[in-house]
This record gives sequence, structure tokens and C-alpha cells, in this order.
Amino acid sequence: MKLLIASDIHGSAFYCRKLMETYEKEGADRMVLLGDILYHGPRNDLPAEYAPKEVIRMLNEKRHEIYAVRGNCEAEVDQMVLEFPVLADYMLLFYGEKAIYATHGHIYHENNLPPMKQGDVLLHGHTHLLCAQEKAGILILNPGSASLPKGGNPPTYALLEDGMFSIRDFEGNTVKEIII
Repeated sequence: MKLLIASDIHGSAFYCRKLMETYEKEGADRMVLLGDILYHGPRNDLPAEYAPKEVIRMLNEKRHEIYAVRGNCEAEVDQMVLEFPVLADYMLLFYGEKAIYATHGHIYHENNLPPMKQGDVLLHGHTHLLCAQEKAGILILNPGSASLPKGGNPPTYALLEDGMFSIRDFEGNTVKEIII
């Protein structure tokens, strides 16, 4: 199964459109969204083409293919307009023998791990900083931000396929990758 993973769209119709085009071009089977889908948040500038209603329309068209978790900017009103669940704090995915704990990252992150075993994977967004590294036997993965990247990074998403986690920019360049 090929997963496209993204975080922190923050209501950007421009980057959501790029994400949807990439999803189709890559032939991914499912999209995993790690929160902060519609609202830009009080600490962020407005992203390119800030249009949450357009983001809602684009994502709802793929509602049967999206798994999502709640970010710190999600609220119950978001669930009223999105036609797929968005209010879970985390989800567990299993990739072969690996357990992947997917969450936004504002509660659980590399410095506050959820219950995990050696060899498990923590997948989160929130920081807007891409990451693919092993730390104390846990693989820490962050696809970066699709619309408001930090740390000099470009807008990014990730693909998980055939045991490879690849973080890519929207031109298709691999920015970072790691075998899980």
C-alpha cells in the first residue's frame, strides 16, 4: 500500500490543490493527514490562497481515502464540514511488523512519547519541520508542512511505500528519506 502523508495544510487552497494533484500523480492508495487542516492559527501568517471552504471541497471529494488526526487548530466545527473523521488525537497504523503511532505532535512528540516499544514509529506534524531519524530505538518521522514550512524547508509531503519513507517537495524532489 502506498500512503501519501501530509500535515499542516492550514487552509491553503493553493497547497491543498498541489497535494491532491500529487496524490493522483503518485497513485497513492490512501492519504494520511496529521492535523491543522483548515485554520491557519493565531501564530501563523495566512498561507497562499487561504480558502478553507475550497480545501473542504477538495478533501471531501476524497473522503473515502483519507485518514486524519486532530491538530491543535481543529475544532468541532471542522468536523461539521469535513466528511471524514478529524477529531481523533491519534491513530495506530501497522506497516508490516511496525506499529506507527500517528498524531499531530502538539501533545505527543519525540520529547513526550506515547506508549511505544523499541522499533515503533512516531509519525507527527505540528512543528512544520521535516524529520526522519531514529532516536533511542524509535523512528521519528515528520513530513514537514504542506503550506507553512519552517527552518528554511520547502513545502513538503511524504510517501510511504515498500518500506521507504520519503519526504518530497512539490516539484517531486526527495528532500529526505529513511527505511522504516
